[in-house]
Amino acid sequence: MQTMKAVRIETFGGPEVIQIKQVPIPEAASGELLIRVVAAGVNPVDYKIREGKYPVVKADKLPLTLGREVAGIVEHMGSSALGMKEGDRVIAMIGADGGYAEFARVKAEYACKVPEDIDLLTAATVPLAAHTAWQALFNHGHLKEGQQVLIHGGSGGVGHFAVQFAKVHGAKVFAIGSQKSLAFIQSLGADRVIDHDAERFEEVCADLDLVIDLVGGETQRRSWAVLREGGILVSTLEEPKQDTPQASGKSGVRFTTQPSGLQLAEIVALISAGKVKPALYKTFPLDNAKQAQQFLEHEHVQGKIVLEVETF
Repeated sequence: MQTMKAVRIETFGGPEVIQIKQVPIPEAASGELLIRVVAAGVNPVDYKIREGKYPVVKADKLPLTLGREVAGIVEHMGSSALGMKEGDRVIAMIGADGGYAEFARVKAEYACKVPEDIDLLTAATVPLAAHTAWQALFNHGHLKEGQQVLIHGGSGGVGHFAVQFAKVHGAKVFAIGSQKSLAFIQSLGADRVIDHDAERFEEVCADLDLVIDLVGGETQRRSWAVLREGGILVSTLEEPKQDTPQASGKSGVRFTTQPSGLQLAEIVALISAGKVKPALYKTFPLDNAKQAQQFLEHEHVQGKIVLEVETF
């Protein structure tokens, strides 16, 4: 039996539960691809899964391999896996088990080819984070040209994509971040950047069509006040509570990102055309996955962190 290196957890907990293990290489079932992973994105959901704080992943899923997004090369195709061939450069968002490893399997319909003008380290920033930003803005926020949107957490993995997608689609963008991240957010094209330590966003913007909440808590509660009647609050974290008068006549939704190769293809086309620029902030070798998660959790990351699995 052939084996591979994988970053695993056998129990929920802090960074100390992360282990480097040798496990069997998965087999591509019908409709699936086996991807030789070149790079894997690191996301907040990864350490939430590790901590047991991600509702979809219960203890009965353990042990598991961490990681939700990969970039790599198609190694093998299961029967009925259409649209790809062995050797293709691809990215994909995968399920709760599998990205931090030398190989990962994924449904072919979740994968997207990557052109040669995008390196695979950069490509690994895209599948989960960009997917989430896209679906927040357009699937759930129904953002249209000429509308106004406020993005909380504009410098992070999801946020920095959301700012750029909204601008490409002709929206006016307000984006919030720390003092250290203001110049970075401005470089993404935001029309107005708000320092969350120095300004109250309620005093800067009003009558917005959409708020993208990547922060939660009190920030989410305050966000109702800046929406117009009929406006939408979209959260990736917690169900918006409409228990305040400011929420009257407005709608809120929390969603979980759904993988789609077709949607990824739209995003990749924008990147290839130079209209959207993924920000690769820092890389770590696969063996340092623990340090990568700790860095993401405790530092002010501008863009994305990626694990280097294989070097070409």
